[in-house]
Amino acid sequence: MSGVLASIPSPPTGVYHVGPLTIHMYGLMLLIAIAACIWLTGRRWVRWGGDWDLVYRVAIWGVIFGIVGARIYHLITSWNQDAAIHAHWYGPFAVWSGGLGIWGAIPFGVLAGAWVVRRSGNSVALFMDAVAPGLLLAQGIGRWGNYWNQELYGKATTLPWGLKIDATPGVLHHPTFLYEFVWDLLAVLALLWIDRRFKLRRPALFSLYVAFYTAFRTYEETLRIDPSNHFAGQRINFWVSLGCFVLSVAFFIWWQFLRTPSEERRPVQRARPIPKGPTMAVPRGRVRQRG
Repeated sequence: MSGVLASIPSPPTGVYHVGPLTIHMYGLMLLIAIAACIWLTGRRWVRWGGDWDLVYRVAIWGVIFGIVGARIYHLITSWNQDAAIHAHWYGPFAVWSGGLGIWGAIPFGVLAGAWVVRRSGNSVALFMDAVAPGLLLAQGIGRWGNYWNQELYGKATTLPWGLKIDATPGVLHHPTFLYEFVWDLLAVLALLWIDRRFKLRRPALFSLYVAFYTAFRTYEETLRIDPSNHFAGQRINFWVSLGCFVLSVAFFIWWQFLRTPSEERRPVQRARPIPKGPTMAVPRGRVRQRG
């Protein structure tokens, strides 16, 4: 195999000019990732009786607040490590140069999306499970932005799929972007299969999405060598990943297997006789679950 694929080359640049238009490949990868998430989420939501309009509205607010949260997290955790932040007066806002933390994107984006869903009268828990595979697909595609920026690669390696980096000539590195991309795709397939094969309590699938992602991310943090703050000998994001993994698995076990449904916890009441008289017809229409 080494004779066929001795290494993975890095792109010569992450910025291209088409006439007056400047294309940042990092940003383009994010746009493709967002489109993929909307597509997969929309297909699932419509199949469950929803409509595309809500998916689009959630996407707009979720993306806006997700980017804000991602950048805030990066600025807080990498203020002293990322030189690009201080290169220009607009450095803290230059998201096209990289520097988005998934740990800020997901909470901000989910909260914004939940607000939109709840205002629409739909079930937040149900929508969370609808969007879970799409989020993971988007995260995998978005990692290709790191490839174009030649960033967030791993330790040196002699494996035949080592990644060439301009800053370290003669040294190959673990292509962590590719590892995560492949893992995320496999995890997306697993989530879709689990959702069809088993009866889950919403939003149990979302907790599995978090567990799948953080399981690999915890390992990935042991490979990465980009500047980062450390605690107890490990990168900060290692502990964040590990903590999220433990919490998501614990939540899934409790929510899916141990929690007693609210209907079962209610005290048994003696049935009252139904008064005689004309019956009232229940208007027909789409049932919207709140959650």
